[in-house]
Amino acid sequence: MKIFITGGTGALGTSLKKVFPEAFFPTRKEMDITNAASVKKTILGYKPEVLIHTAALVNIRECEENKEKAQKVNVEGTQNIVNALKKLNNNCYLVYMSTACVFAGENEKFYTEDDEPDPKNYYSLTKLEGEGVVKQYENTGIIRTNFVPKEQWRYPKAFTDRFGTYLFADGVAKGIFEVVEKREKGIIHIVGDRRMSMYELALLAGSKNVGKMTLDEYEGPPVTVDMSLSTKRWKKYKIE
Repeated sequence: MKIFITGGTGALGTSLKKVFPEAFFPTRKEMDITNAASVKKTILGYKPEVLIHTAALVNIRECEENKEKAQKVNVEGTQNIVNALKKLNNNCYLVYMSTACVFAGENEKFYTEDDEPDPKNYYSLTKLEGEGVVKQYENTGIIRTNFVPKEQWRYPKAFTDRFGTYLFADGVAKGIFEVVEKREKGIIHIVGDRRMSMYELALLAGSKNVGKMTLDEYEGPPVTVDMSLSTKRWKKYKIE
């Protein structure tokens, strides 16, 4: 099976290399997702049977401060991929990686696939727009999740009052593998089996010196306070 994965240098892409070792992970030099001609040439040349689209601009502050770039990468880049797959004519199965942050997260609620999104910042908005783009292509699975790499917590502090049903990237990669096996279509939530704070997550990730902070101390774009997801369509995973 020919598998094509964008965003190979990111945390999730690194984990996907473990479960799809034979997949093609084009570098940015090999394929720039913001360049329609580059995307078309690379996809039509490789002729994938499965394409997993993880590449995105994910930094919330950067997306807020450079909305044009966020739109170009997260929305137009996704449109370029869909357009190329339509020309491929082999019914390639597309997996689009979305985010739990498409929801407002203002209440202690476990969002399912049936709940209405309400993004709070520009990053989340562009990921939701990307969901709309891939719905133009019938053979598509849209995965919402929230994860960090287990190997590190990249920040000196972590919120005690932001929550989610988090997984580590390796756990999400395992879930994606199982979704691909079944060729599930529509929206699927890949979630952890318990709700925890970001601070708890940082400790689980192995950080020993991470400090605590609250949203009252935060200065920046609006963020999703509670990213907790549940699922009506899929199983839950144990964070490990």
